[in-house]
Amino acid sequence: MGNRLLRLTALTTALGAGLAGLSAAEAATLKLMFQGDPYEVKIITDTAKKFEAANPGTTIELINTPHDAYNEKVGAAVSANALPDIMELDAPFLANYVWSGFIQPIAPFIDKAVLDDMTASNVSQGTYPVDKQLYAVALVDSTVALYASRKQLTDLGVRIPTSVEDAWTKDEFEALLEKLSTTPGVKWPIDLFRSYGTKTEWITYAYEPVLESFGCDLIDRTTWKAEGTLDGDTCVEAAKMMQSWVQKGWVVPQSAGGNQFYAEGRPAALAWGGHWFYAEAKAQMGDDVVVVPLPKFGEKSASPNGTWIYAITKNASDPALAGKFLSFMLQDPDYRAAYREHAGFPGLKSFAADSPLYAPGGAMALAFEQASKSAVPRPPHPAYPTITLAFQKAMNNIFDGADAKDELSKAAKEIDADIEDNDGYPPFGGN
Repeated sequence: MGNRLLRLTALTTALGAGLAGLSAAEAATLKLMFQGDPYEVKIITDTAKKFEAANPGTTIELINTPHDAYNEKVGAAVSANALPDIMELDAPFLANYVWSGFIQPIAPFIDKAVLDDMTASNVSQGTYPVDKQLYAVALVDSTVALYASRKQLTDLGVRIPTSVEDAWTKDEFEALLEKLSTTPGVKWPIDLFRSYGTKTEWITYAYEPVLESFGCDLIDRTTWKAEGTLDGDTCVEAAKMMQSWVQKGWVVPQSAGGNQFYAEGRPAALAWGGHWFYAEAKAQMGDDVVVVPLPKFGEKSASPNGTWIYAITKNASDPALAGKFLSFMLQDPDYRAAYREHAGFPGLKSFAADSPLYAPGGAMALAFEQASKSAVPRPPHPAYPTITLAFQKAMNNIFDGADAKDELSKAAKEIDADIEDNDGYPPFGGN
């Protein structure tokens, strides 16, 4: 068997069977499993209390779970036949959760106003490609952009992109890295945030857009076969390009830690960072920090999307009540204000309109523009847990000097073997 995160379909039958006989009092209790930063824990707690006050007799039981142990806790909950009514999940794993039978279509239980308000990128992160139904919702989404010093770029005579269409080309971007490598005071031209670790979703989330922009992918999304795609010439060329940045000493090494972009002396000139990085950089650099779209390496631009989103499990005691709570939470002014204060990337159009940071002319406007023009979801396939682990391992080895073709071929074989071991994850097919 492959490395799928969760595949305990037999248990889902038991989960459903376990619902019979719930009392009215039990049915009015919702269990919500989630993770997040301290401010998220606080606002979710506050919102739950507000919902309880507005709906006498209803109790929201919060299950705050550490981020790094989240998937393990979900697996334990499945094994114990104890999945909550509502669960937060990382968007690229949604296909695995749907295929495994853990969550149900959510649209019938969510206010139409919320559904109509979702951005296209938000819809894509919550949609299962087989039945094209929506399985999860969220206030926010995510992206990765490039951060730079406006003064530094201006002093070097480098043009600053003003739209996704205007993004730096491959030649422009590599010429900039070259120039920065000899600029006094610059220790590293770019921080790719290798400090996040070698076994982290960041690697797939942040670096896959490079492959996409080159014109390849982690897997063929029609045949669902990785060999011939991930290890094809185009992906190998993309991986070699990133490897060359490391070999030339242009990339902040993992051992240097994070925050080199805005540390004293600004040793790193550029940062390839998530939308959440803006608040940190702004606090240190003020208005000098400028945000530009990811480079266009080939015929098209590409950027990531996907974040932690909310789904209703198949064993929810009262799916309608669960949907009522989620609709309440996503529209609550205080809940929105908390995310706005922390530079939450809009997943709802009305939230974007209320977020000056992302509005036209705002400092993160170009980052938000990526959501509608270049966002590409990670492969929505039940084998995604295997896909991402194989790619993470390959890229780490490539960064460390291994042959790009060999590493991507090994990753492709590992992915295809997992899919074959699972009979193609029907009805996806392939292999």
